[in-house]
Amino acid sequence: MKLHCIVEDAATATRAANGGATVIQLRLKNLPTGEVVERGRAVADVARGAGVMFVVNDDVDAALALGADGVHLGRDDEGKECARTANLMLGVSAVNVEEALVGVGKGADYIGAGPVWATPSKTDADEPIGLDGLAAICDAVSVPVVAIGGIDASNAADCIAAGARGVAVIRAVSEAQAVRAAVDAAAR
Repeated sequence: MKLHCIVEDAATATRAANGGATVIQLRLKNLPTGEVVERGRAVADVARGAGVMFVVNDDVDAALALGADGVHLGRDDEGKECARTANLMLGVSAVNVEEALVGVGKGADYIGAGPVWATPSKTDADEPIGLDGLAAICDAVSVPVVAIGGIDASNAADCIAAGARGVAVIRAVSEAQAVRAAVDAAAR
């Protein structure tokens, strides 16, 4: 759970694995399941080869077809019950305590909380919740919380100090090793 690297291709997944990712999450927004599966095979192979947990974003059917360890679903995404029935690890997004509690109630194994800070990686992101919002979510739920949104090596430790079990990065995958070092140092 320490470092989720969100990727779109095998080359980025390889950089993430080499940088210390503990989870590689395939994120291909708004594509049909067949295309996610086709493009995701190489990413799944990288994750398996590195011994890293593999999660698919937003698409339970693709996660099942790719033999993923889990699926991460947004607040409004369908498939939470299907993911639980299939014994997939289930991550659910939340921007506040209420949403986090609803996610846990629907069987979430972890909560993706954020955006903690503004992020250019998701144009439709909610307003940043800041470290106080992150800490409130961490305090409210019994499952691990993974912080996301504007996170890099300079602020990852702040998320751990606020109670997060790990962080998720998109643009900072290129500095995965430094982000992982910051998380490891803060978790001691």
